[in-house]
Amino acid sequence: MSKTVCPMCEMTEVLEHAHRFECVTCGHEWERAPEAEAPAGARVVKDAHGNVLADGDCVVLIKDLKLGGGNQVLKGGSKSKPIRLVDGDHEISCKMDGMAIGLKACFVKKA
Repeated sequence: MSKTVCPMCEMTEVLEHAHRFECVTCGHEWERAPEAEAPAGARVVKDAHGNVLADGDCVVLIKDLKLGGGNQVLKGGSKSKPIRLVDGDHEISCKMDGMAIGLKACFVKKA
């Protein structure tokens, strides 16, 4: 496994084959490209449907999510306040149902 990111689900669990990559999570396969890709400063965050997200967008959950540290659940279809993109494992920082939370982009769609 490597630090290559799947272009479909943006997960890092990727298998390297001789001429292609394969995502363990979603099964997507793509051809190996030269290492000279996007510059390091041009980070792109995409939602579950491949739409590019930006600061100030609103997002909607595509499935129910359990919140860590308790028994609360965010229901699928819940809409957020305007988001802020941040670095780290959870790319989205926003308020949803009156709580400040961090979300992974693969669990939301652009509203």
